[in-house]
Amino acid sequence: MSILQILVMAGGLMALMVIGYTLLSGPSPAKESARRLQSVRFRHSQNAMDRVEAQMRKAVAARKPKIHNIAGSSSRIDALALRLHRTGKPWTVTQYLYTSFGIMAAVALIVFLKSGALMLGLVVGIFAGAAIPHFVVGYFIGKRANAFTVKFPDAIELLVRGLRSGLPVTETLGVVASEVPGPVGEEFKLVTERIKIGKTMEDALQETADRLAMPEFNFFCITLAIQRETGGNLAETLANLSDVLRKRAQMKLKIRAMSSESKASAYIVGALPFIVFTMIWWINPGYLAGFFSEPRLIVAGLGGLTWMGIGAFIMAKMVSFEI
Repeated sequence: MSILQILVMAGGLMALMVIGYTLLSGPSPAKESARRLQSVRFRHSQNAMDRVEAQMRKAVAARKPKIHNIAGSSSRIDALALRLHRTGKPWTVTQYLYTSFGIMAAVALIVFLKSGALMLGLVVGIFAGAAIPHFVVGYFIGKRANAFTVKFPDAIELLVRGLRSGLPVTETLGVVASEVPGPVGEEFKLVTERIKIGKTMEDALQETADRLAMPEFNFFCITLAIQRETGGNLAETLANLSDVLRKRAQMKLKIRAMSSESKASAYIVGALPFIVFTMIWWINPGYLAGFFSEPRLIVAGLGGLTWMGIGAFIMAKMVSFEI
């Protein structure tokens, strides 16, 4: 075994240990204690400014992705369970882990049988087992979030019509839960069920906002909190919010249309080397066998992957816009 192979093996084992520790370790006890004290202060404060500040903090935090601190989750396992819940599918953490290990084992075995390189099979298997389930869950979360965003202005307009007809807010929430299909109706149904078992409307809505982590729903909670403390015409305020959310969705669609050509070019340029490499390797494995055994070709391949990763990251940032 050459020095390069030993270094690659050691680096892979070290990366696996770091990933395992990152996934299983919890947050810092001091930071967690400070966060809980602050959340208790905001939750039980009777000051309108404290409540509005808490809502604004949650709205801003929803736009900043974090590694594990999702909606106040105490560990990365809880954060993973919350991610799975946001998909709207009946998936569990155990099923997710079993699927990840199954994909890792299958991909590693296929690559090893095809190339005869054990380390390559392990590296590719670990990468596939970690990346494929993560992207699949992210896809379903994004799909459900888009469905929620599309129907949410309609739900707010239904709330406005109910309020203008004289119904109380809690009754209009029940109407939305029964009349609006999809994720919006499901989430509002959970809100009404929490209200029925004794929780206040603010707490029920805040739990849903924590779980969804969507700016649109946080704006809705902020609007209700401000109106409850300061008074005013709630129907008119919600009508304005519905108009803002529709314009926000239109702006997102406009940006998506303008950046679609750049995204397509980035996908093609990024995927073409891997597609060509896989096709040549499948047709004539001996032609590319040096990339799995020759140290200089291995270093060149790793360098090429590194630079391609940097280029893909830069292209992704160039076509990513925040609204």
